[in-house]
Formats: sequence, structure tokens, C-alpha cells
Amino acid sequence: MDAVFKALADPTRRLLLDRLRQQNGQTLRQLCEHLEMARQSATQHLDLLQQANLVTVVRRGRERLHYLNPAPIHEIEQRWISGFDKPRLHAISAIKNQAEEQAMINTTASAPSYVYVTYIRASAEQVWQALTDADLTARYWGHANVSDWQPGSTWEHQRLDGSGPDVVGRVLHTEPPTRLVITFEAPGEEAADGPSVVTFLVEPHHDIVRLTVTHENLTDPAMLNGISQGWPAVLANLKSLLETGEVLPHAPWDMAQSCASQWGAASSRS
Repeated sequence: MDAVFKALADPTRRLLLDRLRQQNGQTLRQLCEHLEMARQSATQHLDLLQQANLVTVVRRGRERLHYLNPAPIHEIEQRWISGFDKPRLHAISAIKNQAEEQAMINTTASAPSYVYVTYIRASAEQVWQALTDADLTARYWGHANVSDWQPGSTWEHQRLDGSGPDVVGRVLHTEPPTRLVITFEAPGEEAADGPSVVTFLVEPHHDIVRLTVTHENLTDPAMLNGISQGWPAVLANLKSLLETGEVLPHAPWDMAQSCASQWGAASSRS
């Protein structure tokens, strides 16, 4: 966390994060438009933000798109803030998130709408297996992801009771063990702009892996809100399983529902 606090201590770096919060997925040129500094200086600030995992870079052709990564901020909130006044803070956070989600929806259609990065002590092969093995996904996700994972094949996010899939799609691209691209939609759903698309990028480095998940072509703020809560919970469970051999003691996606219920009860009493 020292790198995060050091990165946040500089007003220029906070300004860069604010600009990404207003519009995610910007190039270096876009970020420098209203900064009174050379591109080289801005690049140095962005490098520090990237080292602190506050910013992640996604390459699209010759461009480098910069995204605000919420994971370190979330860790600070959990450790230093959330214990003080949870109901009121959850209400403020909900208002803030709604504004940010609308801003993210308004970004260009060619850019990912949501990006999340996590680091896992595992090999690329282990992470790939965790993403594509039906038995492993059932352990950390509560659903079995079923497919042969060949380009053009279908895949299903199947309930464990056999009552049917909650999500379906097609495999668009696969490069084991580093890259998997799939469509992601509810059964029978046909969005006007096509299904949303999820990309898993697995980057090994010595004995750890950086896993980047991008989810693009989201249809509305409600879908963005759902995946913004869902992906961190699922990936935290995956990380726990690979690093400790066990999933988290409680399903992490239930936490957001519990917090929402607590806030609703507190609001009704006030």
C-alpha cells in the first residue's frame, strides 16, 4: 500500500486519476490536452500510477488506452474507511458509483467499458485452467463454465443444480494459456448492439500472473453496476483458490447484497 499512498500524494497524479474517472480509456494525448507539462513528464506520472496498480494500460492496435483500476482504492476503503460509518458511506458510494458508471457508459464504443486487474501467485497454465475447467469454475464461481473453448464454439455458465445456464455466449478467440475472448449474454437475449464481450488476459511474470479482465459493449448502467460488483468478487475467490487451495469462507458476491439490505433497513428507520 506504500506505493499507492505515494502515488496519491502528488496533485498531478490525482488530477490524472480524476480525468480517468471522468472518462476512462484515454490515450496519452487525450490526458495531456489540459495539462501544463510535457508528454514525457506526464508519462512518468502515469508510470508511477501503473506501478501502484492504480492505472492499467490496454493496447488497442497502436494506441495505449489508460484505465483507472479500482482494486487498490477498494483495499484502502476496506481497511481504513468502511468500519467507521458503513450505512452512510454506502449511500455516498452508491451515488458516486452511479455517476461514474454513466460516465463510463458514455465512452467510445471501441473501448472496453470495464477493466479489472488482479495479481495471483500461480502459473499462467493454472490460471487458464481455473478459467476454463468446469469443475474449478464451479468451486469459485458457483456455476460451471462449460465449453471445449475452441474459436466459434458455444459456452454456458451453468447452474450447479442442472436447471439451466444463466449466461451463454461464443468463444471468439483463444490463445492458451494467455488470452481468451468470449461473448457474454443472458439466454435468449439479443441486444441491438450485439452481446457484451469479455477478454481475459493472462500475463506471467516469474512466479506470479497479472490477470486483466475487460468487459465491453455493456448495454446500460444496471449491467455495468452488476459486473462492477461481480467481477471483483469472482476474481477474489479465484485468487484465494489458486493461492491457498480453498475459496473464501463466504461467497464474496453476497457481501454487496448484504450491505445493500443493511442500508435499506437503516434508511427506513431514519
